[in-house]
Amino acid sequence: MALYLIGDLQGCRPAFEALLQALDFSPSRDHAYVLGDLVNRGPDNLGLLRRLREQESAFSCLLGNHDLHLLAVHLGLKSLKPGDTIADVLNAPDVNDLLHWLRQQPLARWAHGVLMVHAGVLPQWDTPLTLALADEVSRELQSESWPWLIEHMYGNEPRQWRDALQGIERWRVVINALTRLRFCTPDGVMDFEAKSGLNDAPSGHAAWFDIEGRRTQNTPMAFGHWSTAGGLKRPNLVNVDTGCVWGGLLSAVELDPVQPSNWCDPARWVQVSCPSS
Repeated sequence: MALYLIGDLQGCRPAFEALLQALDFSPSRDHAYVLGDLVNRGPDNLGLLRRLREQESAFSCLLGNHDLHLLAVHLGLKSLKPGDTIADVLNAPDVNDLLHWLRQQPLARWAHGVLMVHAGVLPQWDTPLTLALADEVSRELQSESWPWLIEHMYGNEPRQWRDALQGIERWRVVINALTRLRFCTPDGVMDFEAKSGLNDAPSGHAAWFDIEGRRTQNTPMAFGHWSTAGGLKRPNLVNVDTGCVWGGLLSAVELDPVQPSNWCDPARWVQVSCPSS
């Protein structure tokens, strides 16, 4: 059995199928971890969600910010933005089943010695706390009150984690960190405006993974979300979002459960461009 980490799909089913073919991926034999942003901006969101749901024993997914946006639009809490391509899902006869499945996907995973998130982790969080906080939000998202959570999750405040946070302010920080984070200060104040490369951090900020002393720095971590930092490979850190939907590549890295740092080996990477839809 081969294990893979796959970056942001964003509805690019043609590229996803090409990638699986390049991997010689067998759903009965192999397993892939898809690190969030399953939908939006690509040509076939509906087909992609159906594929992932039908073969969920082969694909373990995370939620990203675009996936949460799909839930919000479905509820009528947000409008479609220019460039959104999720109407195929919203108009599908099985939309309720698909979005029920989507809500069951977590915001963080621990598997094969690797902490997996869509975007980032605040410097004050260790691995157990990250997983516990992600699980808090997941329980709310999977409950009957999930529309209330989606309605109130938007906003940039609070920008910093505090242990005393309760309710929606607590969950908003968790959602923002796990699905939107790029830059923060050493004491965990998040910035949500800067979206470019690693060298464009706002004053006093750094990429979340470059914060000295962050409590997950010795934990192997995989993430997506940040296409302009895509393909980053360090012994304890890998970013597999290489910007397929923006004209880049869709990437998979083979995961070695014994030595995750082997993702630094270029031979473990398979990348495809997005074929025309």
